[in-house]
Amino acid sequence: MSKILLVEDDELMQKIVDKILRKEGFELEIVKNGKEAFQKLEATDYDYDLIITDIMMPYANGFEILSKVKTLGKEKTIPVIIVSNAGNEDIVLEGFKLGADDFLKKPIIPGELIIRVKRLLLQNK
Repeated sequence: MSKILLVEDDELMQKIVDKILRKEGFELEIVKNGKEAFQKLEATDYDYDLIITDIMMPYANGFEILSKVKTLGKEKTIPVIIVSNAGNEDIVLEGFKLGADDFLKKPIIPGELIIRVKRLLLQNK
């Protein structure tokens, strides 16, 4: 079972993504801001297969989390999907420049989320 870290400050989005991914059999851990995400990422025993992060959040934004993930130096690379209300081209391009593997615009379409998650997990095996 793949383990996914969701970094999202919006409680409704947390519940939606949780319901979608758990229904597909994924294990999901949720943190509500960048500070909690950094704590999880700095723990030596974490083992996430994928990270989904919002861009605009308290304490640290999704770009900072993305940068942290890409510089951890773990044995395997962890794919990152960035999610945002702000779908302007500059934000999307900045995410990809920092190493994002995919981008989803809110509101999330359940089928699209599932397809993108499964694609990244298969690519990373």
